[in-house]
Amino acid sequence: VALGIGAGVVLGLVLPGLFQVVATLEFAQVNLVVAVFIWVMIYPMMIQIDWHAVRDVGKKPQGLLLTLVVNWLIKPFTMAALGVLFFQHLFAPWVDPASASEYIAGMILLGVAPCTAMVFVWSQLVKGDANYTLVQVSINDLVMVVAFAPIAAFLLGVTDVTVPWETLVLSTVLYVVLPLAAGMATRHLLQQRSTHAVADFTTRLKPWSIVGLIATVVLLFGFQANTIVGQPGVIVLIAIPLVLQSYGISAFCEWVKQRSH
Repeated sequence: VALGIGAGVVLGLVLPGLFQVVATLEFAQVNLVVAVFIWVMIYPMMIQIDWHAVRDVGKKPQGLLLTLVVNWLIKPFTMAALGVLFFQHLFAPWVDPASASEYIAGMILLGVAPCTAMVFVWSQLVKGDANYTLVQVSINDLVMVVAFAPIAAFLLGVTDVTVPWETLVLSTVLYVVLPLAAGMATRHLLQQRSTHAVADFTTRLKPWSIVGLIATVVLLFGFQANTIVGQPGVIVLIAIPLVLQSYGISAFCEWVKQRSH
């Protein structure tokens, strides 16, 4: 991932025209090339989903409850608190008030918009349960439809938050519904061949998941190469509270897991 970040920045500086062309290939603010790479990432995991096992996920509700609590009761509010702490107080000598407000707003929007497609990748990398991950993501997406706008409006202190419904719906369809349908169809065809066909096929595909992940990283950092090089100090300042929150939430989830045992 680190090498992909570096490669993305270098390529973005050397071939800015190429990345500008790729950036224009979008619909409803969803980049279609990134969508293809994400498909490459999550397709192998979608094939592993067993609908008979999905029905049993409800017997283990603790993980689902923890996901909802963290994503909607902890993450947005701690992100807002960290943004205010760092950019209105700790980093105030280095950031002008107008920019500080913009950075805080960006952090809040990031905190209110939980990840969808990438969850499948992280779950696969840690050998997680594909069936449980699917249910977690699906429930989280349903909550996002009703919770995104009011929480963002409350934390941003405004009442006219424009919800990008086209982007939300298209992202869900592109990154969850269509790959899931393709995975189900592939699994059905493979199971008709032999009992080991699914495992053999997904084993061969898994390296491509990592290729898709690295390619996505290269592309995203290539898009922002000039900003990263032009304002490295600001990037570092923004990264500090984001990293602290990520590790803090991970530690909290680990603590809850240990207590639940």
